[in-house]
Amino acid sequence: MNTTIELHDVTWRRDQKTVLTGVDWTVQQGEHWAVLGLNGSGKTTILNMINGYIWPTSGTVSVLGHQFGSVDLRELRKSIGWVSSSLQERIRPSESTLDVVISGKHASIGLYQKVEEADREQAEQLMKDFNCIHLLGRSYETCSQGEKQKLLIARALMAAPKLLILDEACNGLDFLSREALLSSITALASKPNAPTLVFVTHHIEEILPIFSHSLLVRRGTVFGKGRSKEMLTSSNLTSFFETPVEVSWQNERAWMSIPDIK
Repeated sequence: MNTTIELHDVTWRRDQKTVLTGVDWTVQQGEHWAVLGLNGSGKTTILNMINGYIWPTSGTVSVLGHQFGSVDLRELRKSIGWVSSSLQERIRPSESTLDVVISGKHASIGLYQKVEEADREQAEQLMKDFNCIHLLGRSYETCSQGEKQKLLIARALMAAPKLLILDEACNGLDFLSREALLSSITALASKPNAPTLVFVTHHIEEILPIFSHSLLVRRGTVFGKGRSKEMLTSSNLTSFFETPVEVSWQNERAWMSIPDIK
């Protein structure tokens, strides 16, 4: 089995502060992982490392079979899709929804190249796949938060990435919008040619059955990693969050509560 991500003993320091310490993590091709951690735990730093925007102080990083130091990171990034709230803020409000999606082929903010008919057809098909084809002809600023997230995932898929990172994709969504987006992500992961998915969150109920593995990150270290059902237990998450929690499973998803809250 080919390896999609391999971090070995990765440490990263900045301004005399150690942000990551001894991170070991391997994702095999075809596996879909959730990354769980509170704000400030180091999740985004790991993502920046995977995308080659920062370099480890020590340790090694390999992505899609290429070890950093022996690959052109600009070329490597063309095979990685990354959807985050920071990207959403960079899109021009007046840009058309179709152009937002097509721009993903060129990894550009805004569309400056001539649009081929094949690109238009591909973008419309992706919008259909994510149940947002009704947004065709509208501007980005008129879309809801959930609709924007769907457009950005479709945008990331325009370049047919081998790795797709969804960084807190449900942030800011109401319950119905969240479930609609999670349903679309499940459909994507079920496709035979789906990219390897990494889903970053701090809400365990967002960890879908398709995310068979989970990485738990706390204070810049790996607290635990493995099968999601083994990671997402009451005892393990009580230790992880350093507060008593109870986990119950419904429809193959974990739901967490704090027992002493009345």
